Amino acid sequence: MRFERLLSSEAPPATLLIRVMVGAVFLSEGIQKFLYPGELGVGRFTKIGLPAPEVLAPFVGVVELVGGTLLLLGLLTRLAAVPLIIDMLVAIASTKVPILLSRGFWSMAHESRTDFSMLLGALFLLLVGAGPWSVDARLSAGAERRK
Repeated sequence: MRFERLLSSEAPPATLLIRVMVGAVFLSEGIQKFLYPGELGVGRFTKIGLPAPEVLAPFVGVVELVGGTLLLLGLLTRLAAVPLIIDMLVAIASTKVPILLSRGFWSMAHESRTDFSMLLGALFLLLVGAGPWSVDARLSAGAERRK
């Protein structure tokens, strides 16, 4: 029963637009951490001062790849949103808060627009689910028929 609640969604079909936007950005960012490790992966994590960047950067890349793909498919959407929310909270805390403290609000607001959009998009999907045009909806409908 809990698994069915995880998949269920009363969200409108337009939820697909949020899923595609959030999923595509996370998928793209995950891929880029491996394509450009010096600029966006291990090198960036080292520059920011995150611990164990040689482990953490690939881990985050995989989380973004897998999470983004799951969102695009609408598969386990609520579950996939949780690590992506954590990902964005860490990104904001480690990269945007320092900008706020050193260069002020407007500089931080400019630099963080994508981060906050991704955070809010993932939170939205956690709350409402994948919507009717998703693998979750198909699985949920199948579970209902089996009752």
